Amino acid sequence: MAQFYKIWLIFDPRRVFVAQGVFLFLLAAMIHLVLLSNPETNWFERAFSTMADE
Repeated sequence: MAQFYKIWLIFDPRRVFVAQGVFLFLLAAMIHLVLLSNPETNWFERAFSTMADE
């Protein structure tokens, strides 16, 4: 447990953090697109719909 710092001797921290940021951005975009593709969770349609549409 005390030797976990040695992982940074193998991996470059800048590349790890950039890759993690890219992965998290793509994951967030995918989740938003999945939610927008479902009519029940599409907040754009729900926000701009009138009461007559429901």
